[in-house]
Amino acid sequence: MSVPAQRQAEPSVVLPEGGLTLLVIEDDPTGSLSVPAMAETTCSAGRPMRIRTARNLTEAERLLTDDVHCILLDLALPAVGLPEGAAVGPPEELAILRHVLRLAPRQAVLALTAEADAERAAEAVRVGAQDYLFRDELDGRVLSRAIRYAVERKRADLAQRQLTESRLRAQENARLERGLLPTPLLAGSGLRFAARYRPGRSRALLGGDFYDTVRTPDGTVHVMIGDVCGHGPDEAALGVELRIAWRALTFAGLCGDELLGTLQQVLEHERADEEIFATLCTVDIAPDGRSAGLCLAGHPAPLLVRPGSAPGLLPQEGGGPALGLLPQARWPHRRVELGDAWSLLLYTDGLIEGKVGAGARRLGQEGMTELVTRQVKEGLTGEELLDAVVAEVRALNGEELTDDLAVLLLGRGADAP
Repeated sequence: MSVPAQRQAEPSVVLPEGGLTLLVIEDDPTGSLSVPAMAETTCSAGRPMRIRTARNLTEAERLLTDDVHCILLDLALPAVGLPEGAAVGPPEELAILRHVLRLAPRQAVLALTAEADAERAAEAVRVGAQDYLFRDELDGRVLSRAIRYAVERKRADLAQRQLTESRLRAQENARLERGLLPTPLLAGSGLRFAARYRPGRSRALLGGDFYDTVRTPDGTVHVMIGDVCGHGPDEAALGVELRIAWRALTFAGLCGDELLGTLQQVLEHERADEEIFATLCTVDIAPDGRSAGLCLAGHPAPLLVRPGSAPGLLPQEGGGPALGLLPQARWPHRRVELGDAWSLLLYTDGLIEGKVGAGARRLGQEGMTELVTRQVKEGLTGEELLDAVVAEVRALNGEELTDDLAVLLLGRGADAP
């Protein structure tokens, strides 16, 4: 509700550059509102108040352009120009106002009425108007102040609505992304599992990196980690698709070259651009846990950590290309010995491509191996080891890592890290 001018100083609000544009909707705006006099008194800070007048809703719709900031609507306006079938009597006596609010969702709206109709004026604000004015108290000074306040209030309302919608979208996306993260299926394997995941995108839960671990009925434990090139939501979605496809194909009995060839077909059909590719590492651990089959598709080799010996990378020679690069590619399935007690560290290049200090030198696989060796000697294992690895990589980089990062640690035996 407007406050009489003598009770309140002129408001200090930020006006649009070039002044405000007011659209007056009244059946006789040149009469009771005295538009010429109003135009002379509604200037502020040297900026003019531009005024347009409409005698009905049809004219108002024609004059309602993007440069209109505020609408002054006479609530007693005859219902001319309302859509066919719109109610104009009780309880929809504010149908004209509702129609204007639908036509002008981004403009401030002031309701104009008689002082004797205060209840209807208050209802207009509840319906959506920013304020109301009494016709008998109206002058240029009061109108100028009310318009500027209404415009700023509308801006605040729109900003709050956008913030609320953004928060709701963020919450919905977070719930969706949490649901897409994998749940390892290792019951009965006796293996320990830990993972850390950090997307490169700001405020995201998922990136282009993906991983999964399952145990099939024959007792074999299958673990996979991969990386889709790029960092956007499309890459994150493709990573989820590849992970789900890998799990389904693994349970269907595929492995090695046959599995990766099928995943390449999935990638080729689902990617948004022909230049998109994905690296992948799969490890199939035998039921007795002492050996494994290794397949590399352009991905860095896992790090094997065993008690009493220095950590070392699994063989990287003889691997195949990244998925999506070469048609009819092959990915050899290589057998590796693990031993009785061991830990296997699988990772994406986000772990090894961070900088070391202020220069351009990258950590690399050699630097990562030295880092893990030192922390294992300090007695770190499992979750603590992964936390320490990620924390030191970030510290060496000097700032937050920009690439997606996924790290898995799978272990067997009481003596394994």
